[in-house]
Amino acid sequence: MGEMPTRNGYGQNLGNHFTIKDAPIENLRPFRVVVVGAGFSGILAAIRIPERLRNVELAVYEKNEGVGGVCNLYAPGVEIQQYLQDVAERFGAMRFIKTRHQVEHCEWDESEKKCYDFRNKRIGIIGNGSSAIQIIPKLQMVEGAQLTCFMRSPTWISSAFGDSGMTELGLDPSNTAFSPEQRHKLSTDPEALFKLRKVFETGGNLIHDSTIRGTAMQQKCQAAFHQAMHAKLHTRPDLLSLLIPSFSPGCRRLTPGKGFLEALLEPNVTVVSDAITGITPSGITTTTTTPSPATPTHAPPTTTTHPLTTLILATGYTVSSAPPFPIHGRSSLALSTRWHTHPDSYLSLAVDQFPNLFMLFGPNSAIGTGSLTRMLEAATEYAVACVRKLQREDYASMEVRAERVRDFGAYVDAYFERTVYTEECRSWYRRGGRVVGLWPGSTLHALEALRAPRWEDWVYESVDGGEAGGGNGLRWLGDGSSETQVGGDASWYINPGEVQVPVEGRPEENERYKARPWCY
Repeated sequence: MGEMPTRNGYGQNLGNHFTIKDAPIENLRPFRVVVVGAGFSGILAAIRIPERLRNVELAVYEKNEGVGGVCNLYAPGVEIQQYLQDVAERFGAMRFIKTRHQVEHCEWDESEKKCYDFRNKRIGIIGNGSSAIQIIPKLQMVEGAQLTCFMRSPTWISSAFGDSGMTELGLDPSNTAFSPEQRHKLSTDPEALFKLRKVFETGGNLIHDSTIRGTAMQQKCQAAFHQAMHAKLHTRPDLLSLLIPSFSPGCRRLTPGKGFLEALLEPNVTVVSDAITGITPSGITTTTTTPSPATPTHAPPTTTTHPLTTLILATGYTVSSAPPFPIHGRSSLALSTRWHTHPDSYLSLAVDQFPNLFMLFGPNSAIGTGSLTRMLEAATEYAVACVRKLQREDYASMEVRAERVRDFGAYVDAYFERTVYTEECRSWYRRGGRVVGLWPGSTLHALEALRAPRWEDWVYESVDGGEAGGGNGLRWLGDGSSETQVGGDASWYINPGEVQVPVEGRPEENERYKARPWCY
């Protein structure tokens, strides 16, 4: 009897059960990937997936009109969004991104025909987190504006991040607006741009000790911030008492508040620390108990009405819950149900009972110090590696082991016990007393943890239940051929960049090794 013909003319029957898969080892089987959101992570996914994977149907869904997500030295939002738009267009990501509007109501104001005018308005701002700290100095300077700032929580106001870096580069830390000449140099001189980035990235990564209780760096930061705030508010002991915290810097999100404290001292700004008990179309009602000579500790509540024409809620947003759209895993389990008590994860990327779901900027993924963008890149590249494993090795699904989710949760809790993040303060980092927003370690720690997946931490399910391979888990090896024989470079392994040339005599003296030493 003749052998069964195959693509290469060889027989593929090897016993009663196992059969060779008639495909090259790369196994570029069709695969479909959906990415939700076209911010930093979504744009990178739309670049890396077509760059590193083949035969993948990719769609990136973004609810807003354009890409960029929910978006001087700190670039304003319009510049960041334009940068992301440029990157998406330059590297071909836009062909996969489908933008949509979700407008519930839109009404043209025929009498105004323009955006809201804050001039000559009585403006109320609720909150003193990062949003309020940034907008209050700008609103205070608006013509005729009268501000009433409702704030009850103390908060540290830091110096601008990167001050030391600006000094190192010979720049003025108080002037963060780069001149046209400086921008031109950075755009045309790669070495100058690299030096600037290197200084700021290094500086951000080396302040991680400021988040560990009792360290010299943490104590130095607290003393410096206290001195700076006292110097600006020494004429207002009431504001000093209200704003300077008893907890360490970093317990709440630390914000460099250029002009914030100064704005609170201006005559058109009133600070109210009483509890808000009502909001009406004409203003806000607050209630407090004020000690009096007759009843120093049990004074009756005092109610005050604050007339307003405009109200701004600078109260933050929810970051510790499931996405607003339903996500269901095995047995129709809803992610919102799973995370009812608190969100948990494995390395911020995945959760058991939800196969093939990879979360970018998931629980415990934000960075207290260092570059969040680099963290998002690492998470995206991890997810791309997982997609490639699913495709190449004929897996229908991969699901993180439940015990590894528990292990990571235990590690998170143990790590944060020694940090400033578990002190007594109101912070979006925590939910129910547990830190759910931040990565348990430094940025460099996160990059190494996410550098290469630990495949043994996952459970896999074969495309056909393994029946075609007769239980042989290596059927993905294919027919013994490689795609590079017919559609690539048949000697790619000697190309420049593929060969890591060691240093003669002492390979361990390689600069690349010394910059980032590892033993695997």
